[in-house]
Amino acid sequence: MRELGPTEGRLLRAWSQGVGGDRRAASVPEVLERCLAVQAQDARAAALGIRARGSGLTEADVHRALGAARTVVRGWFMRGTLYLVPARDAVWLRELLAPPQLRRSERRYRELGLGPAELALGERVITEALADGPLTRDELAARMNGAGLQASGQAPFHLVRRSALLGSTCFGPVREDGSATYVLAKDWLSDSAGPSGTDALVELLRRYLEAHGPATAADFATWSGLGLLAVRPVWKKLLAAGVTEPCRVDGRDDYALSAGAPSGPEPTDDVRLLPAYDNYLLGYADRRLSVEPEHARMVRPGGGQISPTVVVDGLVRGVWRRDRSRAVALDLFGAAPDGTGVKAPDSQAPHTAGLDAEVRDISRFLAE
Repeated sequence: MRELGPTEGRLLRAWSQGVGGDRRAASVPEVLERCLAVQAQDARAAALGIRARGSGLTEADVHRALGAARTVVRGWFMRGTLYLVPARDAVWLRELLAPPQLRRSERRYRELGLGPAELALGERVITEALADGPLTRDELAARMNGAGLQASGQAPFHLVRRSALLGSTCFGPVREDGSATYVLAKDWLSDSAGPSGTDALVELLRRYLEAHGPATAADFATWSGLGLLAVRPVWKKLLAAGVTEPCRVDGRDDYALSAGAPSGPEPTDDVRLLPAYDNYLLGYADRRLSVEPEHARMVRPGGGQISPTVVVDGLVRGVWRRDRSRAVALDLFGAAPDGTGVKAPDSQAPHTAGLDAEVRDISRFLAE
């Protein structure tokens, strides 16, 4: 069994996620092929997550991949949360992950007054409306109201989300004003066959470990939303087949990583400014490898928020934000009161060039 200290485990995670080890992808699809998925309930944050894992990309490239190129799809996947995933994986991921989400939503449908008749009408109106081309949620809500369905409050959101979970619709191109649109899935996604049933779960776990290892079964169960009961047999199956490798991290068992993961990665002072809700932090149930306990509250200030973070060689070293002037403001852990330096000249100064480069790259990426 491979023995990893906390530093090596952290460096491997950052390398796996494409946010460390000087590892950057050359295109939007390549980013997603490496890291599997980027959390996307905030579309701008998702685009910045692509930036942090790529080289020379722009927000327009992300919109192009979601639109004209159709190489990336935004949808409700792991835990019923919005993610960006490779378009070729969208169908089998939905088939694996949507059924439990639909079951969990039934109570909410009843609370909103959406019985079987209303759900059927909403589905019919949505699919008929999208036959004319991409529409926004507000435009779909207007069609629903026009058909006699009282689609107000959260009802339009849940009806559109349900249609996507059923596989009838999916997110389509992003309009110039940044508005998300929906399209018919059969017109937008390829019909290439993917894995199904247990094979689909095996494939998802294999690719999760390629993109997140070292990780535990609890990490995968939490991230996927599938639960430990469903995950444990598949976890053991991949270990027995040698597809994944068991390891001990910081003296704790139950970790595994891809059998092809490198050995002994070295620190390279790799600086990344990760966006809010980045998968590097949300991809694990236990984040202690990446966030030291004394800084956890700044990273997770409450209310379900995950702050944008400054990461160096996989370790969170601070948080950041964009102020009203769209400038990037850094709040480094242990920074000096004047905000220009840090406690000791040798503790953060080596990262100054990397921080400056990341700040400039965010402005370049957003073309502002």
